[in-house]
Amino acid sequence: MTLAAVRERFRPWGAGALWGVYAAAIALAPGWRAKALLSAPAVFVPLVWWILGDARAARSRWLTLFFASALLLPPLPVALGDSGPHICLLFAGFGLIAGVLCLRDWKVDLAGPGAPLAALLAILGASVAAAVFYSGLGAAVGSLARVALFGIAVYVYFFPHAAGRGAPRLEALFYLGALSALAACVDFYFQFPAPAGYGPQFVWLDSGVYRRAQGVFYEASTLGNLCAFFLVMMAVALTRPKAERPVPGKAMLIAGPVFLAALVLSYSRASLVNVLVALAVLAWIHRRRLRARAVAVLLAGGAAGALLVARVFPAFALAYWARLSASAEYFFSGPEGVLSGRLASWRTLGGWIAAHPWQTLFGIGYKTLPYTDYLGAPIVADNMYLSLLVETGIAGLAALVWLNVAILRAGARAMHAPNPMRAFCGTWMLCFWAGEAVQMASGDILTYWRILPVYFWVLALAVRA
Repeated sequence: MTLAAVRERFRPWGAGALWGVYAAAIALAPGWRAKALLSAPAVFVPLVWWILGDARAARSRWLTLFFASALLLPPLPVALGDSGPHICLLFAGFGLIAGVLCLRDWKVDLAGPGAPLAALLAILGASVAAAVFYSGLGAAVGSLARVALFGIAVYVYFFPHAAGRGAPRLEALFYLGALSALAACVDFYFQFPAPAGYGPQFVWLDSGVYRRAQGVFYEASTLGNLCAFFLVMMAVALTRPKAERPVPGKAMLIAGPVFLAALVLSYSRASLVNVLVALAVLAWIHRRRLRARAVAVLLAGGAAGALLVARVFPAFALAYWARLSASAEYFFSGPEGVLSGRLASWRTLGGWIAAHPWQTLFGIGYKTLPYTDYLGAPIVADNMYLSLLVETGIAGLAALVWLNVAILRAGARAMHAPNPMRAFCGTWMLCFWAGEAVQMASGDILTYWRILPVYFWVLALAVRA
């Protein structure tokens, strides 16, 4: 028997022995951290092979894993930044490799939302220099990190073949969102320990103090915004023929109350306003042929969600309804309380803008307001327009307004496209982003970096599907 034949005969035995030694090393490793470290290659090597092994499918497979991990997994329990690093950043890194593999297919289309997206990213990046000057190197490093996180969403928008082979489907994306919302509801009911890094947001009831539903996200508003996104998706689907709906009706019937319950449990009024604005835009679009059945289904879904919250969390449902009623009743007579103290922050920023017009012209650095003492004390603006004006100057605010207008125009154009997928995504983005533009007045939407890539991927489908 030749040496080559001997090697071929004993190769499987050698591979089996190596795997046995590897498994024994994992079993004998002291502590779960060492075991996890040794086990990592067994998980990530096949994963990398699956993502990058097929050159064409690799262009989009990373998106599936990025979306799944971003929507379903909490941050890692590592003290880094506000909420700790997240595993989805690993898949974003794979996305960069996939982008290099399909470098010849890149065609950066600056038509529609492309130009304002690129301009906004460039302005945010340039503002890091101002962060160094006004707030020091530490704040500037944080500013640069947040620019990079926003850049992930921009990268997803421009990525070639986002709808090609191996790409996620709208139906799968819907199920991921539903699982995330369901996990948030379960988490609120049992009040599990908060995931690594979270915003301390609580609701005070007679029965105790409860952490607002936030699911796997840093704070509750992100969860509420995600639920608004999918609630608008279902509303748009109900206005389309059955053949053009990306999700079966039964699935929407089950998931709808879950999304609404998670939205209510997040205690986010701004996200609810987002949904109402989106529904108003959708009703205006279909004002001449609005289907009574679609309206009935929407009302039934809303009632089911409200009933679910009322039956499972009765005290919370009463508190939420009282909060909404008080917001409507005292919006003009007591806006400070209704807006949860935002007016004080806005007045402070307004006074600073009036006293420092030249600094306002160029900005003091993106996302430095909560971390700098340059204005006297750290400030949370809770207003995307105002914070961008102070942090990135006139150019940053103009780029954001330009982006909002471009997204709405792109959605309106795609709404009439002959391609059913493009028409659906265009209508969805037109309605949702109309609500998003309103919600930006009370929240830093651009910092929702784990869900923004989902939104911009759907936007890319509307523009290029």
